[in-house]
Amino acid sequence: MSTNPKDKDKIEQYARALIEAGRAEGRSNADLVQWMHAQKFSPEVLEVLGSMRQSDDLDLLDAVSKEYKEILDHGDDTVSVTVTTAVPMDDALRSKVRAKATADLNAPVYLVERVDPSILGGIILEQRGKRYDASVRAQLSNIRKSLSSTFIGVEDDE
Repeated sequence: MSTNPKDKDKIEQYARALIEAGRAEGRSNADLVQWMHAQKFSPEVLEVLGSMRQSDDLDLLDAVSKEYKEILDHGDDTVSVTVTTAVPMDDALRSKVRAKATADLNAPVYLVERVDPSILGGIILEQRGKRYDASVRAQLSNIRKSLSSTFIGVEDDE
């Protein structure tokens, strides 16, 4: 089966998502065996497959499987970092995020970009099971909590 060149990024993204999910629990090779034999799927594998189905990319399963194995066989220590922004990142921001994440993690970084307008602005980074939320939505939520806790128990003088 010949793979469309425009699908190469999707294939790698799906494969890396599966690897990252397996690494989080120390079982990346086990997930590949599970996936290839369709016996027992972890929630993370099901999430990736669901995402592939939603994007109508199930025809890429074979190519994702091969990419998954290729990445594992080469001992790739690349860390997948999911970056969520309210609008798509431009090249300048993408470069800054990649450079900062690479320096912080001391490892090569693969960016998985997501756009979620509901965060209003700012950025959310997720890597190695940790989440750093610097979104406007999170900041507004923190302000709301702070203000509500400040005024609890204050009596009205009227």
